[in-house]
Amino acid sequence: MSFEDFQTKESVVVVYTGDGKGKTSASLGLMCRALGNRWKVAYVQFIKYWGVGEHTFIRDILPIYGDDLLFYKGGKGFYDAGDLSASDVTPEQHKQAAAETYSTAFEAATSGKFHLIICDEINNAVHDGLLTEKQLKDLITKSTPKPASASLVAISRRI
Repeated sequence: MSFEDFQTKESVVVVYTGDGKGKTSASLGLMCRALGNRWKVAYVQFIKYWGVGEHTFIRDILPIYGDDLLFYKGGKGFYDAGDLSASDVTPEQHKQAAAETYSTAFEAATSGKFHLIICDEINNAVHDGLLTEKQLKDLITKSTPKPASASLVAISRRI
């Protein structure tokens, strides 16, 4: 897609993926740019429940942006990842948390209230079987292209 094509699109789907660092950071930069342009943004995290820098940052800017920024921190941590997984969380609790987080993301994507919906680690939730491919497809295809544009960002180490 050329830059000229991007300028004429009402909405786009962006996928940040790959090994290493930078995916969430890139999405935070996109969030900042969108908020700076007075867009309404929903930032939904599927895995991270422990304290990380983006949580502190978003918590600190929420009072400034009010209803223009929705932040939802869902998930119960890494799933089926050996020593990295929370030992006191059952598979059913992981699935329930993913379902609740998905519900928030889907509502944001279909409500017509947000210009940008960022779903951090959603592809990991699908890869791990906590969400289905159909749910991800529905999130992408049923997103409401309102207001002027509604774009979706999916972030994950895995596709």
